[in-house]
Amino acid sequence: MSDPLFTAMFIGAVNVKNRLYMPAMHLNMCKNFLVTEQLCEFYRERAKGGVGLISVGYATIDEFSGTPTNIGAHRDEHLPGLTSLAKAIHDGGAKATVQLNHAGRYNASFFLGGKKPVAPSPVPSRLTRETPEELSLEGIKATIERFADAAGRVRTAGFDLVEVLAGTGYLISEFLSPLTNKRMDEYGGSLENRMRFGLEVIRAIKRKAGEDFPVLVRLNGNDFMEGGIGPDDLLEFAVALEATGVNALCVNVGWHEAQVPQIVTKVPRGAFSYLARDIKRRVAVPVIASHRINDPAIARMLVEEGFCDMVALGRALIADPLFPEKAQTGREKEIVHCVACGQGCFDHIFKMKPVECLCNPRAGHEYEVQPARSAQPKKVLVVGGGVAGMSAAIAAAELGHQVSLCEKGMRLGGQLHLAGAPPGRGEFLIFAGDLASQVAVHGVKVMLNCQVDRALLEAERPDFLILATGGEPITPRIPGVAKEHVVQAWDVLAGNVATGHRVVVVGGGAVGIETALFLAEKGTLSGDEIKFLLVNGAVTPDKLYRLATEGSKMITVVEMADTLGSNFGKSTRWGMLQDVGRYAIKTLLQAKVLEVTEKGIILEHGGEIAELAADTVVLAVGTRSANPLQPVAEELGIDCLVVGDALAPATVFEANHQGYKAGRSIV
Repeated sequence: MSDPLFTAMFIGAVNVKNRLYMPAMHLNMCKNFLVTEQLCEFYRERAKGGVGLISVGYATIDEFSGTPTNIGAHRDEHLPGLTSLAKAIHDGGAKATVQLNHAGRYNASFFLGGKKPVAPSPVPSRLTRETPEELSLEGIKATIERFADAAGRVRTAGFDLVEVLAGTGYLISEFLSPLTNKRMDEYGGSLENRMRFGLEVIRAIKRKAGEDFPVLVRLNGNDFMEGGIGPDDLLEFAVALEATGVNALCVNVGWHEAQVPQIVTKVPRGAFSYLARDIKRRVAVPVIASHRINDPAIARMLVEEGFCDMVALGRALIADPLFPEKAQTGREKEIVHCVACGQGCFDHIFKMKPVECLCNPRAGHEYEVQPARSAQPKKVLVVGGGVAGMSAAIAAAELGHQVSLCEKGMRLGGQLHLAGAPPGRGEFLIFAGDLASQVAVHGVKVMLNCQVDRALLEAERPDFLILATGGEPITPRIPGVAKEHVVQAWDVLAGNVATGHRVVVVGGGAVGIETALFLAEKGTLSGDEIKFLLVNGAVTPDKLYRLATEGSKMITVVEMADTLGSNFGKSTRWGMLQDVGRYAIKTLLQAKVLEVTEKGIILEHGGEIAELAADTVVLAVGTRSANPLQPVAEELGIDCLVVGDALAPATVFEANHQGYKAGRSIV
């Protein structure tokens, strides 16, 4: 029986070799709208990994439509770069398309030389805090023609088809939605009028680039915007697009301003695919499902069960470019799954940095000269089986060195097992398993329950030593902190200790918030229980919501600073704080714990001293390095590097990248 993921299909007259599609993602790898070698090599590697179709972008259609870090398609001077990009993808064996878009009110005047962004109506953007300028009728007509001109350049550059972004809250979305379209002319009011702009864009592209040049449209299945366009009207838009000559539809979800999480770890795999199925039932052209599809099993199920004809693998291919090849050749267990953390991709976009990846330290660096395999392999010893240690071991083994890894515990993964404990963070446990698989694939000799000391180092005498011995939780110097009802957050997340009904978490950083949410989940209904009660009409939806969010504990987070979760990435933090509110976790900011008593804690808050009752006090006040072996190694004259928390408290992203860099530095 053939694998449905690896059967060919057509988009228009273009034959795509399989059902795997890499959607356009902004990578911040262009300079002044020009394609760079970094961008070409990034996509060349994904194409070589076996994906059927790659979309790059988005690309601009005029100066108002994006930023200089976007791919430019609005001038003829952009053609050489576009041509190189198409060639890189074709050389790798994939078909190629460019996504065209106009950001509308999501662009910022900062990127426009102080000029106002444009939109259907002057409705302020919560994303930029700016009010756009309303497009005139002449401006609308000119913008439509610029879409068409850009599509013509896409075809001239050698791409196989062109894509138009009609979702996510950008310009075409803004015309569709009554929330942002207040016009009284033929482009506003009725749904027919609000669809007009997007449909005229498609007609103009067909006229300019040719009826035989396939057009793919990425539209929303639901905007998740109160007062905006709903899924029913978006279905009508999909039908109208097909009637206008669109050759395929890719189904997106949400606007950037939407309050429904769309991309983060806690979104279940394939959660929004039902929107693609709804559209597929109304159209005959191929439909692509997207969002949180990071595993062949879920991708295969979606195609088999008729949710879609093709699946979008975006960040999944940043994390592992060889995902398609591994899936096709029976090596699915070797796939490194995207954990949807956003730390290297979306958070880098906010920081105006090129995209990287927590899971894949090579992502974004494909264009750099790679070290050759060692002609004289060294005996390398890695101490510590957490993220940094495993990453270092894999990288050193890739260069041909003989690598051994010692872990004092009984399993690999280190603090990933703590990061994966809170609700909705289970992908970090998958990542621990993925790294362990890579360790095995690369032939690293693993010794568990192995405590490394001076005697072992003297006996082993490695040529190179990598110390990834991690960290340990800090215990603050507070009177009463040694009492029995005081525990560390690490022990709570590991399931090593029990907690009482009233819990105070000391520390409102990432670990403190995750621990509070972990405890808040206690006593709430599971997904299976909620589905059973809902399907059988046993309780009302309002009651189900309460049962899903009201647990058995009263939790208070005490933080000295004036903000919570400041060490979360921007793409994650808002959702975590949203959950803090939903689970009724109390928070006290700018509060200092003075003493732990038998009944709770004494704290200073708002200039007053008060006692807060608690059955359990959980400490989440930070990590300090545990690095006892470095002086021993130096004394023995063993070359060594220190990585991860052993060097300084680090994020998972930092630990993985430090380990990889250390392993690659051994020559």
